[in-house]
This record gives sequence, C-alpha cells and structure tokens, in this order.
Amino acid sequence: MNKIIISAVFFIIIFSIIGLIPVSAKIDFQNIKTNSSYDMIIIAPIDYYSSLEKYIDHKNDFGILTFFVSTDDIYEGTYFEIQGRDNQEKIKYFIKDAIENWEIEYVIFFGSSIDIPVRYCYNNDMYGVEDRFVSDLYYADVYDENYNFSSWDSDNDGIFGEWKESEAEDKLIDLKPDICLGRLACINTKEVDIVVNKIINYEKQVADESWFKKMVVIGGDTYDEFEGYEGEVNNQRAIDEMNDYIPVKLWASTKTLSKFGLSTIRAINNGCGFLYLSGHGGKQTWVTYSLSGSYIGRFSRLQMLFLLNQNKLPICLVGGCHNSNFELDDNLGITLLFPWNFKTWRLGCWSWFLVSNQRGGSIATIGSTGLCWYSVEYGGGGSDWLNVNFFKNYNNGTRKLGQIWKDTLSGFIDTFPIDWESPAGSVSSIDAKSVQEWVLLGDPSLEIGGYNKSLF
Repeated sequence: MNKIIISAVFFIIIFSIIGLIPVSAKIDFQNIKTNSSYDMIIIAPIDYYSSLEKYIDHKNDFGILTFFVSTDDIYEGTYFEIQGRDNQEKIKYFIKDAIENWEIEYVIFFGSSIDIPVRYCYNNDMYGVEDRFVSDLYYADVYDENYNFSSWDSDNDGIFGEWKESEAEDKLIDLKPDICLGRLACINTKEVDIVVNKIINYEKQVADESWFKKMVVIGGDTYDEFEGYEGEVNNQRAIDEMNDYIPVKLWASTKTLSKFGLSTIRAINNGCGFLYLSGHGGKQTWVTYSLSGSYIGRFSRLQMLFLLNQNKLPICLVGGCHNSNFELDDNLGITLLFPWNFKTWRLGCWSWFLVSNQRGGSIATIGSTGLCWYSVEYGGGGSDWLNVNFFKNYNNGTRKLGQIWKDTLSGFIDTFPIDWESPAGSVSSIDAKSVQEWVLLGDPSLEIGGYNKSLF
C-alpha cells in the first residue's frame, strides 16, 4: 500500500510540473495525511495555495498544526459529506465536521466576499438605512445552546437572522462563537503575499517594547446631542484596562488631534502595539468632531498611503459605521478590469486597506460591517463595550487574537442576554446586531506581540 501511495504522489508531482492535470489536483496528496486533529484550517480558493505554503510552514513551526482546504474541496465533498442548501451553509457544515473530526480551534478565511461568500444577516435596527449587513459570525456560531447545528434560519425561509417586526422571525440564535474565526479579505495573490509576509515577520520574534507598549487612542465629541466627549471617554475606559501600556492620546479636547489626520499618521508611524479609534466611520474614512461641531481627525484610505510603520504593526479596534464592511460588488466585473492596487483602492473597506497596507498599517483590524451602535445611543452594550472588553480580556493574559475576539463576544451575550420576543430596533435587537457585525479582519491564531523563540 505504501508503494502505491508513493507512486501516486510521484506521478501527481510529475504530471503537475508538465501541466497534464488541472491545478485542483495538484494538492490532492493532502488526502494522504493521517493526522486525526489539527489546530487550524485555512479555507481559501485553490489558486491561493502556493502563496500560502510558507504561511502553513510557519504556523506548523510554532505549534499551530494547520491544514489547507479549498472551497472546491468543500463544495465537492472531498473530506466530509456535503450538507447545506447553499455554499455558505456547506462551508458552515464543513466547519462543524472539522470541529467534531479534527478538533480544530481556529478557522481562517483567505479571500474576499466573492472568493468565500458572505452571509447576510437581516436584523433590521429600524434606523432606515440598511435592512441587511454582512456577518462572518454566522460561520463561527456553529451550534445552538442545545449543541445542534445553528442555521440562523429557524423558520426555514432562506432569510437569515431575520428580525424586522414585533419579534424575531429567527429566534434563539446562540450568537456565541464556537471557534476562533478571522478573515483576510484578499482580492488576489498579491494581497495574500503581503499579509502572509506581515504575519510571519510579526510573529517570528518578540516585539520590542519600545514601540509595542504604546497604545494610540483617538477620539472626540462623537454626538452633539450628548454632553461631553464620548469618544474620549471610551478611549479612557480602554486605557484603564491596559495597566503597563503607555497611552498616546490624540483627542479633540486637548487639541492633540489634527484635522486632516497628520497626528494620526505620525503616531502610527512611530509604532504602537494597539490602536483604538472611537467615533464615526464609513467604508472609506473615519472621523470625529470637536465640541463646536466641526470635524476633526479625519483618517481615510488616502491618509493610509502615508503610513510607513513597516513591522511596527498595531492591532486596531475601530468604532465607527461600516469601517469593516469588506463586501465587494462584482456586478460590473470591476475586479477583472483593473490592477490589484486600484481594485483594493476602489473596492476595499477602511479596515482591510489598513491590514493590506504593504508599508505598514495594522496586523489586524476589528470593527463593524454595518451601522455601528454605541451604548449611549440606545441603552445597551454597543460596540464600545466590545472594544473596551477586548482590552480587558487581553490584559487578563490571553494572547491569541481570535481567542480574545471569541471571549469578548461570548461575554457580551452573557452580560446582555437577547430577548427574541422584543421588536426590531429594540435594545435586544441592536445588541444582537452589535455582535453579529463585529468582524475580525486578521489571523485568529495570531500570537499578539510575537513568539518567544526560546520556547520552541
């Protein structure tokens, strides 16, 4: 039997080299592996595999046993029986099977919303702007509270996370992640190469405390209808959770925050371990306001072109609407007509542009894909609770990025239980939306601050 396997591998390699078999068959030798468990699976298009090989080797070298699975493998049932009514549900069932058969803890998507399809969540906050938004939490919340598969569609009408009238149509969604999930929303192999190199360089050594122990916080007067500087209050609450970090406060009240983002560029280029912005956002920009009502601190994708922080990369938490809405619109075939850098500029969101910056930016960014709510607006938890408690969980000693994301979301649901019988736009509805839209654009297995090589 071993001779047969060796011969098969030999001919696959030879035929692959001379181009007599399709690309998808070139990694079929993975099926020969006999490992019964893995720490992390990568889900990505087959075309990204060659760019991911050194990333897989790097993860394995540092004790994260990693396995690549193409989207075609999932859709064709290469490893597990195909289940699910559409590609999104097939991927989610695959993750369930991987948890139960391979004991995985981490799932990372390498690919855009076109490569790995998004699940739209129809939790209408009644604000009148959006009736649906992107939710990658759908893929991570695999089980309900009774440990059954959670479809997010309890009334089986093909509309997921539906909450639009006097009560939720899709009830009793657990909303707690069962695995640590992150997405690197790469548009092509060029971006895969960029983020893989950033992760490897970040993790392969312990970060120098001279820059890593700095925490840049940015805020101002988020709402003119409320008294005080709400963004700065949120910043300070986060600072209070980070005992041994040096805060760099870019605030409207102290006039340390410049109007067009120069102070922000300077602070990031000097290096910091964490970056936290609390204000208003969109797919292309972030901004806050002075007490007089004029905008200040505008930090857009244009300003990101001046980031040169190289390997001094922060983990960014951004409070603002749609900053992390990585969804691409390919209806006009735009992604096929332009080179990679223009595609990212035209189509990528604020958070992804920061992560995929080749000269610096961030190592990961966490934010909201839809309208972002703060607790002061509606009396619930809000994204400010999520952001502050992210820092609290980090300060408690957790060092895996995805584990902090997972623990923070679970803690939110424990603190603010969802009443599924309340109307859309209620406190519970918006609390549910706050966690459903909070996405990690980064590596969930990332060792924050890098690895100590002496331990390996």
